Amino acid sequence: MPLLLRNPPMPYPDKDFLLHSPTAVRLFHEVAADQPIYDYHTHLSQKEVATNHRWSNLAELWLGGDHYKWRLMRANGIDERSITGDASPREKFQAWAETIPYTLRNPIHHWTHLELQRYFDIDLLLGPDTADTIWEKANERLAQDEFCVHGILKKFKVKMIGTTDDPVDPLDDHLAIADSGIDTRVTPTFRPDKAFAVDQPENFNAWIDKLEAITNTDISQLDDLLNALQVRHDDFHAAGCRLSDHSFDHCPAIPCDDADASIIFENARSGKAGSAEEREKFSFYLMLFLGRLDAAKGWTKQLHLGPFRNVNPHGFKNIGPDAGFDTIGDFSQGRPLITYLGALAERDSLPKIILYNINPADNYLFAAMTGAFQGGSIPGKIQFGSGWWFADQKEGMEMQLNALSSTGLLSRFVGMLTDSRSFLSFPRHEYFRRILCNLIGSEADRGELPDDFEALSQLVSAVCSGNAETYFK
Repeated sequence: MPLLLRNPPMPYPDKDFLLHSPTAVRLFHEVAADQPIYDYHTHLSQKEVATNHRWSNLAELWLGGDHYKWRLMRANGIDERSITGDASPREKFQAWAETIPYTLRNPIHHWTHLELQRYFDIDLLLGPDTADTIWEKANERLAQDEFCVHGILKKFKVKMIGTTDDPVDPLDDHLAIADSGIDTRVTPTFRPDKAFAVDQPENFNAWIDKLEAITNTDISQLDDLLNALQVRHDDFHAAGCRLSDHSFDHCPAIPCDDADASIIFENARSGKAGSAEEREKFSFYLMLFLGRLDAAKGWTKQLHLGPFRNVNPHGFKNIGPDAGFDTIGDFSQGRPLITYLGALAERDSLPKIILYNINPADNYLFAAMTGAFQGGSIPGKIQFGSGWWFADQKEGMEMQLNALSSTGLLSRFVGMLTDSRSFLSFPRHEYFRRILCNLIGSEADRGELPDDFEALSQLVSAVCSGNAETYFK
C-alpha cells in the first residue's frame, strides 16, 4: 500500500515555518523575507537567461537535471526509465509524486512544498493522489506570460547570479544578458577544471584544442597555456566575471617548478599520461598561477573540496556524471589546504577565497583555517562557505553557522547560495533565512544575545544580502 499524507487544515509549510521564538518570527518577517538574492554560485543556464526561456511542463522545469531528486527516486525503487530514461514527462512526474510521501525529514520534502507555494500558489501536499491536480494547476501557471526566466528573477528579487563556465566556453550569452536590460546581473565564473587533467591526455588535448580555437593561438608549450588562460581570464573579466571556482577531492599541494610543469605538460600534449603525483604537481603549479591572476583583478576564488565523484561505475557508464552517483569523501584536507593558502600568502597573491567542505566532520577545520589567513584590510577576506551539497539542509546549515560563529565573524558572512541547476531553487534562500533568523532570534529570547532588535536586524540583513553585495562588488 503506498504511503499517503492527508492535507493539513493549515498550509504546510506555514508562515512561521522553522521559526520557534517571537524574535525569530519578527526577524524573518520584518527583516529577512524581503531581502534581495545574490546567488553567487549556481549551475543555471546562461542561455536560458539570455533567451528568457519558458518551460513546456512541470517535469521539464522540476526534474530535468536534478540529481538530488533522482537519488531519492532510485532509493524509493523507481525504475531508471522514469528517472533519466525515455518515460514521458507525465510519467516522470508521477514517479516523483509517488516518491515525495517517503521523503519525510529529507530537506527535499520542505523544498518541494515551498516551491509549490511560492511559484504556483499550490498548498496541496504532493503525492500520487494529488498528482493530477498539481500537474494541471502548475502547467496552467507555466502557460502564463510572467512565468519565464526573467519573470522568476524579478519575482524573487534576484540581483545577481553567478553561472559556472569553462574557459573554453563562449561568452556571447553573457554579453547578450548584459545588453538585455534585466535587473539581474548574470556573471560568468571561471572554472578551468579540465586544465588539470594531464593524467587523461585524450580529454586534456581535446580541451586544449578548444582553448586554442577560442584564443586563436597555438598551444604547444607551457607558456602558451599560461598565456591562453590569461587571455580568457581577461575576457571573462571584461564580461563581468569576478569569481573563479575549482573542485578537487583535496587541494593540490605537491610543489612543482617551471621545469617540471613544462615536462608534465609536454608529455600530456604528446599523449603520455601523467601519474597521479604528476597531476597533483601540475595542478598545484596552475593553481598558484590562477591564484595570482585572481588576486591581481580583485576576484574571489572558490574552492569546493572533498567529494568522491562517480563512485558507481555502472551508473556512471550508463548515465554519466552529475547524475547522483557521488558521495561525501573522507580525504585529509588540512595540510594540503594550508600548503596552498600559505604559498599564495607567501607570494603576496592571496585573493579573496571562499572554502566549501562537503564533509561536516571538517567544519571546524575549515572555519578555523579562515582566521589564519585574514587581512589585507578586507572584512571577511577568507570565508567559510555555506553548507554545500549533502550539508545543504537544516542541520548542515546550523552546523556551518555554529562553526563559523564560534571561530570567526558571522557578521561578515556572505551568506547562502543554491549551487543549483534549477530556476525553482530560489526558495532555498528563504529556507536558509528562516534557519538563520531562528538561530539568532531564539538565542536572543533565551538571553544568549543582547535584546537589541535593531542590532540583530543589521546582522540578519548583512548575512542575507548586504555582505554579498559588498564582497563581490
